[in-house]
Amino acid sequence: MLELMEVIESYNEYINKIPKGTMSIANYLRDNQIGEALESIKNFSEGVMWLTHASELIIENKGEAPLAINKIREFLSEINEGLERQDYALVADLFEYEIAPFFEDVQVATGTIQ
Repeated sequence: MLELMEVIESYNEYINKIPKGTMSIANYLRDNQIGEALESIKNFSEGVMWLTHASELIIENKGEAPLAINKIREFLSEINEGLERQDYALVADLFEYEIAPFFEDVQVATGTIQ
């Protein structure tokens, strides 16, 4: 169960870092630093997939990890559509005005060792 507490701690640390990271992505896109933006978007995608798995693990162990996974999937789909059209302004706006506020409002995960 100590492992669960480590997952919760990592989950909460990552949740707190995401809004700042999403703003960096928006800035990279607006500054035409596309390579850096794409690398950061890849890292963001991998990170939110990890959050999804961690959330499921926490809930399976009777903890709480309120994360709207369907909303995250919508964001990833919109990001992919914007990147396919190379509409970097749209993707930057998505990160700044939708994704950052969404993660600012996500509550931290909780759980106890049983």
